[in-house]
Amino acid sequence: MILFDNKFGKPILYIFLVLLALLVTAYFYLSDTRIRTNETFFTPPETTNIASNDGEQYIEVIADDLNVPWEIVFLPSGDMLVTERQGAVIQIGKERKRFSIENVEAIGEGGLLGMALHPNYEQNDWIYLYLTTKNRGKYINRVERYRFDGSGFFDRTIIIDNIPAGANHNGGRILFGPDDFLYITTGDAESPDLAQDENSLAGKILRLKDNGDTPEDNPFGNEVWSYGHRNPQGLAFDNQGRLWATEHGRSGVLSGLDELNLIEKGKNYGWPIIQGNETANDTQTPVINSGVNETWAPAGLVYINNRLFFAGLRGQSIYEVAVSDEGVIGSLKVHLKRKFGRIRAIKVGPDGFLYISTSNTDGRGSPGANDDRIIKVNPEF
Repeated sequence: MILFDNKFGKPILYIFLVLLALLVTAYFYLSDTRIRTNETFFTPPETTNIASNDGEQYIEVIADDLNVPWEIVFLPSGDMLVTERQGAVIQIGKERKRFSIENVEAIGEGGLLGMALHPNYEQNDWIYLYLTTKNRGKYINRVERYRFDGSGFFDRTIIIDNIPAGANHNGGRILFGPDDFLYITTGDAESPDLAQDENSLAGKILRLKDNGDTPEDNPFGNEVWSYGHRNPQGLAFDNQGRLWATEHGRSGVLSGLDELNLIEKGKNYGWPIIQGNETANDTQTPVINSGVNETWAPAGLVYINNRLFFAGLRGQSIYEVAVSDEGVIGSLKVHLKRKFGRIRAIKVGPDGFLYISTSNTDGRGSPGANDDRIIKVNPEF
């Protein structure tokens, strides 16, 4: 059979071979793109329950269709309260209720962020919220206290005001300690030098009484407990009463150097003087950091059974380290990497399980169907 005549045979053959090569290349490129995309971006599972090898359920989707959930707390009834960054608190139980919080300004990383129940919540119904708002036309962060009885938020009281705010680096985690004082993380509001100013509320961990007064034993005679922080977004006390914090390192092209710190009274944690393993006089080098080639973007932090677990936003993982009297021991473990996308909040529930929130709708993720979600995870993985 003759496919090509002598006059046009070679040009047509060349064109045929080139087209064939292009088709083959396109097929493998598209197949490879599909594979790489599945590795890079989050695709939600079809089912809400995933069983482990031993048949015990270790992952369960508790709630979905949330809008940038930032914090989780558990009420004495077992219901969850979840803050949404746009300015709402969602109660999740037998039914879902939504409560709007007034005057929240959701700019960039700001908005309705941290939340904490008073240690005596069952007696006083007090709940604390960290939020971004405006004061005389200027963006600020503040902590407000409300009375919450299940039907709404009442009796607003400002606990601390005029914390510097920015489009980024607002901190926002709040937690009552074993001393019944309120601990608050604040970011540098994109002004790094403020982190080294002991009289500024930016780039700090603050410590307050439940009414906003300054404890007499604070190190600088003001609200500041520790300083030199860039953007801390996780707080947890261990069984010895030691305070741990996660902190975002540098960003942009030179990302990485995220931190886990052991927080001590009056100490300087170095930003912007030191990063990573660097040292300088009168500054604290992180207990561990992510290095220059990896970015955790760490957020929520919890302690359970001699282990610290913290959430990773850009890292899209849960990280685990073991701790002892001497501090962190062993190597960092990584769980659920890229299984659910960006992870922000992490809490220990009354059942001993971990509860995490995804943050794929925050403008930096790739939302899937039904994002964002609250997911229950067995800490034994």
